[in-house]
Amino acid sequence: PIPELGTATGFTFRLQDRAGLGHDALLAARNQLLGMASQSKVLAGVRPDGLEDAPQLKLDIDRERAAALGVSFDAIAGTLATAFGSTYVNDFPNAGRMQRVVVQADEALRSQPEDLLKLHVPNNRGQQVPISAFASTRWIKGPVQTVRYNGYSAMKIAGDAAKGFSTGDAMAEMERLAAQLPQGFGYEWTGQSREEKLSGAQAMVLLAFSMLAVFLCLSALYESWSIPVAVLLVVPLGILGSLTGVWLRDMPNDVYFKVGLITIIGLSAKNAILIIEFAKDLQAEGKSLLEATLEACHLRFRPIIMTSFAFILGVLPLAIATGAGSASQRAIGTGVMGGMITATVLAVFLVPVFFVVIRRLFPSKHVAPHATALSSPATDAVAVMLKPAQQEGEH
Repeated sequence: PIPELGTATGFTFRLQDRAGLGHDALLAARNQLLGMASQSKVLAGVRPDGLEDAPQLKLDIDRERAAALGVSFDAIAGTLATAFGSTYVNDFPNAGRMQRVVVQADEALRSQPEDLLKLHVPNNRGQQVPISAFASTRWIKGPVQTVRYNGYSAMKIAGDAAKGFSTGDAMAEMERLAAQLPQGFGYEWTGQSREEKLSGAQAMVLLAFSMLAVFLCLSALYESWSIPVAVLLVVPLGILGSLTGVWLRDMPNDVYFKVGLITIIGLSAKNAILIIEFAKDLQAEGKSLLEATLEACHLRFRPIIMTSFAFILGVLPLAIATGAGSASQRAIGTGVMGGMITATVLAVFLVPVFFVVIRRLFPSKHVAPHATALSSPATDAVAVMLKPAQQEGEH
C-alpha cells in the first residue's frame, strides 16, 4: 500500500469520453470493455469501480408556465433545498447554551414523490404557488455520481492480472482492448498504475544513467577512457544471472527487481576492479600485458571468491524470506543473488579476457614510457657498466 495512491493490488483504469458522446454512450463503451476483459486469459476480476446508475426522481419544470405565474428558478431551488435538505437560520440561547435553528420539511412530508408537488414556492408578488401548478415528476435511471478525469467524463474500472501474469501484462492487455472501442473514447491510468507505467518507461533510462555514473567514476579513477570499458563489460554477466534467477523462480519483473539490477551494476564492477587494478599496476611496472593479467588473477582470485560468496550468503535470507513484506525481499534478494553468482563465476574467467582485448585495442599511454625506459640507451649503458662489475665480483 502507498498512501494517497492505493492500498490494493491490480490496476486502476479510467475510460474517458473524449468526444462528448454522452453518459449512455460512455456506459455502453464501458460494458463493451468489461465484456472483452471477461474473455481475456490475461485479466482477472475486471469490474466497475464506483456506484452504478440508480433510479432517480426527475422534476420537469414548465418554464413558460412558471414565468407566467411569476415564479423564479432561484425560489424553486431554494424551496427544494430547504425542504429536502436543510437551511440554517440562526442561533438562539437555550438554558445557557447556544442552539441552532435549522429549517427542514418533516420526514413524513418528504418521503414520497407526490410530497414534492405539494410544496409551495413564493412568486414575485408574495403569493404561494404550488409546484404542481408548473411542474411534474417522473422516474428515470441515471448516474449516482459523476466522475471526471482530466476534464473528461470518465468511468472507473479496476482489475487484476490472472495467475501467471504481471500487472504490466494486464495493463498492456487493457490498452489493447480499449483500442477496439468506438472512436471518441480514450483511457488513462491513475494511482499506482500510473506510477508503474511511468517508472517502467524510465527503467532503461535509469539503468543507462547508472552505467554512465559508474563509467565516469572509473574514468576519473584510472585516468583512462578504455579501462572502464573493460570493467563495465562484466555488468551484462551480472544482469544475465539476475534474469536467470527470477526466471527460475517464476517471479515478475517488478520495481524491486529493477532495484536489484542497479545494485548488480556496482557489485559486478567490484569484482572486475579487483583484477584490473592489479593488472594495470603490474603492467605499469614493466611486465607484459599477459604476464600482468595472469599474475593479477592469481593474486586476487581468493579475495574475489571470499568477498563475493560472503555477500551471496548475506543476501540469502532475503531470497528465502517469508511473512509480511517478503515479496519485495525475495524479488531483491533473488535478483542480487543470481547476479552475484554469475558475476563471480564468469568474471574470474572473462574479466582478464576483456582487459587484454581492451588494452590491445587501446594501448595505454602511461605504460609506454616505462617500457621505453627499460630499453633506452642510458639503461643499456648502465647495464654494460654493471656487467663487468658483477662478473668481477663473482670471480
